[in-house]
Amino acid sequence: MSSSTPTRWKLVLGSAADAENAVQMPPDYGKMDDVLTALYDGDKSERKAGLGGSAPRVSRWLGDIREYFPTEVVAVMQQDAMTRLGLNQLLLEPEILRTVQADVHLVGTLMSLSRVMPQKAKATAREVITKVVRELEKKLSNPLRQAVQGALSRAVRNPRPRYHEIDWGATIRANLKHYQAAHKTVIPERLVGFGRRGQALKEIVLCVDQSGSMASSVVYAGVFGAVLASLKAVKTHMVVFDTAVVNLSENLHDPVDLLFGVQLGGGTDINLALTYCQQLISRPTDTILVLITDLYEGGNEKEMIKRAAALKSAGVNIVVLLALSDDGAPSFDRRVAEQLAALDIPSFACTPARFPELMANAIQGQKLE
Repeated sequence: MSSSTPTRWKLVLGSAADAENAVQMPPDYGKMDDVLTALYDGDKSERKAGLGGSAPRVSRWLGDIREYFPTEVVAVMQQDAMTRLGLNQLLLEPEILRTVQADVHLVGTLMSLSRVMPQKAKATAREVITKVVRELEKKLSNPLRQAVQGALSRAVRNPRPRYHEIDWGATIRANLKHYQAAHKTVIPERLVGFGRRGQALKEIVLCVDQSGSMASSVVYAGVFGAVLASLKAVKTHMVVFDTAVVNLSENLHDPVDLLFGVQLGGGTDINLALTYCQQLISRPTDTILVLITDLYEGGNEKEMIKRAAALKSAGVNIVVLLALSDDGAPSFDRRVAEQLAALDIPSFACTPARFPELMANAIQGQKLE
């Protein structure tokens, strides 16, 4: 009998089979035991009653099972979760929705389970996602629009305008201190011109890791992407990735449709995603690439760093958001973050409330910290 057999039997039978905790679990096995216990041990009715409050835990659990179990096992566990965590009851009996807190975490949970969700439950799931997304849009859209439009106005002013390019209102405001009372006029020492017309002033690429642990970030990114896409002065791309890359830019007109196009997965290939984004970028010095990921690279890490360096040297303003959520300090690969920092590519977590300020600073070329 191999030395790992007792631990495997403990995984199969549950912690109750080792009440005295005689079998010590290795770190990875311990985490696997935790996610199995969360699903298969304990009082099922108690879990159902607490579904709303437990949504963040359920969302994290759905990310964890992809990390520790193969795809075919994940599918079985997700199907069991639909029943044992009360999600079938939630989705098939819409009146229950009125008693559950519909929030970003619940949206992430529904997105994670979309592949195993009964067809007749998907309409209810869409209602939940629509409700949460519309509330987020109402809360977040105006601050982002105002911040981005103001930053664009300041960033693209022409300091040496021809006569027909002069913005007289802005020029007068900029030179009020030079008012000459004797002549009752302003002597303009600095002319302010209108920015470029006829094309998007900036391109923004939202490149979002859709692995299970990033569920909340995906939801917020979808909402912000839709707001940015509504601004004519900005050309917005929305790219999501795990071990494959999907361009969802055509769905940016409706964040609900966009989120239904996301398939929260397990693996992560950041290098592949950056390679795809590099092909999208036509004006590097006018492009802001927001990479939303925890930096745990499952692809070619060395090539990923080289790809990021090439984009940076071409003039692309790259920002790495380790999380776009209110969930607190995220887990991330510090070693990769340090390598990116050496390329002058900042990495930090960002709450949704701070995202408008971040975009405004990036548009104006200010240093981000």
